[in-house]
Amino acid sequence: MADQDPSARTRFMDLQDPRYAYMFGFLQADGHLSQQSRQRGRLTVELNVRDIDLLREFQRLTPYNSSVSERTRSTNFAESSHTATWAVCALEARTIVNELGIPYGRKSKAITPPRVEFSRRDYLRGIIDADGSLGYTGQGLPFVSLTTASTAIGAYLCHYVKKLTGAERTIKRNARDGVYNVIYTKEPSMELAAHLYYDGCLALERKKASAAALSTWLRPADMPKVSPRRRWTPAEDLKLLALGDPAAAAVELGRSESGCKQRLTRLRTGCGPWSRS
Repeated sequence: MADQDPSARTRFMDLQDPRYAYMFGFLQADGHLSQQSRQRGRLTVELNVRDIDLLREFQRLTPYNSSVSERTRSTNFAESSHTATWAVCALEARTIVNELGIPYGRKSKAITPPRVEFSRRDYLRGIIDADGSLGYTGQGLPFVSLTTASTAIGAYLCHYVKKLTGAERTIKRNARDGVYNVIYTKEPSMELAAHLYYDGCLALERKKASAAALSTWLRPADMPKVSPRRRWTPAEDLKLLALGDPAAAAVELGRSESGCKQRLTRLRTGCGPWSRS
């Protein structure tokens, strides 16, 4: 068994510790908590064997008996799949992570950000490492994306990134499999990657390398940069309706006359003053 962190017993799953915040986010997204009769059960994570070093770090941070094992088997996706699994059975460990927000059994739609104080960027890095991607699109644009079935996780990422970069996203389940696909490209993705994958952080090494590679992208001179769209607020809607004059509203609200005219038309035709479109 890997040497354990001497402070692990007293700090296990203290989510203000960046290492445990990351670990918890990763376990929420890619772990599995099972239970059987007589209080038996297991907390497990199975990854491609190339990522075994991360599982050994989880083992080092866990002050309970745990194991890292390997296996090779045939799957629907590959004739030979070589994976590594980290597992801990201790009831105390399972109780701690369950109370923090990892349900027993199927959990993809049920998980939410922790309801205790936690290191936010480390937690999100864990989520991205487990269920996200980062790199370059086929068109050569940098990107960071997350695929999740959890409304709470998708919404939290959007809220966090808007505060960080100003980039706004609205989540919507796709029709094919009912999950959310949230993606950031260009400068927002670069800023997000640099923020999440800082020097010395706990992370999958391959994704840390991908994050570093995003920093080399330069916007082509012929690629225009579109400013983030300014959303209409309820207060602005009410002011626009009260004035009833796009030209006067443009001066009052600091917007274009054409924008005020279009918005006023939408409000008067039934979209309502609380629309965010």
